[in-house]
Amino acid sequence: MSDYVGCRVVVFALGGTIAMTRSAEGGVVPALSARELVGGVPGLGESGVAVEVVDFRQVSGASLAFSDITALAGAIRVLPEGVDGVVVTQGTDSIEETSYLLDLLHGGERPVVVTGAMRNPTLAGADGPANLLGAVLTAAHPEARGQGCLVVFDDEIHAARRVHKTHTAATGAFRSPDGGPLGYLVEGRPRFLNRLPHRFLVPADNIAGVRIPIHTVVLGDDGTTLHPLAGRIDGLVVAAFGAGHVPAELVPVLERLAAEVPVVLASRTGAGSVLETTYGFAGSERDLLARGLIPAGFLSPIKARILLAALLATGRDRDTLRTAITVAGGSGDPGDWPLR
Repeated sequence: MSDYVGCRVVVFALGGTIAMTRSAEGGVVPALSARELVGGVPGLGESGVAVEVVDFRQVSGASLAFSDITALAGAIRVLPEGVDGVVVTQGTDSIEETSYLLDLLHGGERPVVVTGAMRNPTLAGADGPANLLGAVLTAAHPEARGQGCLVVFDDEIHAARRVHKTHTAATGAFRSPDGGPLGYLVEGRPRFLNRLPHRFLVPADNIAGVRIPIHTVVLGDDGTTLHPLAGRIDGLVVAAFGAGHVPAELVPVLERLAAEVPVVLASRTGAGSVLETTYGFAGSERDLLARGLIPAGFLSPIKARILLAALLATGRDRDTLRTAITVAGGSGDPGDWPLR
């Protein structure tokens, strides 16, 4: 690991399972500081990486908010040029959301790597130390530059825009169904097998207060929970059946909502792109897109919500939002990305 001598990485600790210890009341709660986390990683001291720490938050992943991540992006933005990379430790509950938001907000070349733990430090086989070591080594590696925000878990390196949490407790919970990992940690070194050809940045500073629910379409859905949303939301993401389908009964209310706010059509399946031109029945993707809904492409409902929130914070018009979402979802030309 001598190649890392002279590299500087800053670790921002936000709490989460990786930092939890048992409480007197029972269960585990966030308690360990960033310095304690780093100090408990075997092999990190011998890696040659100079690690600096920042205790940024001390909460569970479920309690993080847009304001926390925009503040974190701001803190990363003002780090000195001599810092080679950044690591963020946090709770796994919201990593697929926070990492993607960081990816949209972070415009620099230096890598930002998010990690955490599925097993807290009181358990046998706690994975936090190994994940943190892998994250630091990835953040310090020159091949990670220009790849935006990455997520490192279980010796796999994932792109924030693709990664999903797919299991409640397994250490290999994080997967990238569309595209797979960008690389792996092998004998303590990151090996990148794939690279992202494009990055999409959103110049948003304040995303707090945006109201974007996700409506998951289910069998027999009659739209009862959709009707009260009129006039009370800033946007909506529809997690539709299959390739982007809903019961015909939902079409009128979705059309009305799409006339008021941006409504994004995503799939609840967990992988694959929403289609745009294949099916033509009432409630199909062709029908819904013709009524003003915006196709999410490969973006999951959760990722689509994060992107829409960031875009709304820029104050851009509806056409700009539509173009940005279709490009980020993979169905538009990357050269058409409308935000600079």
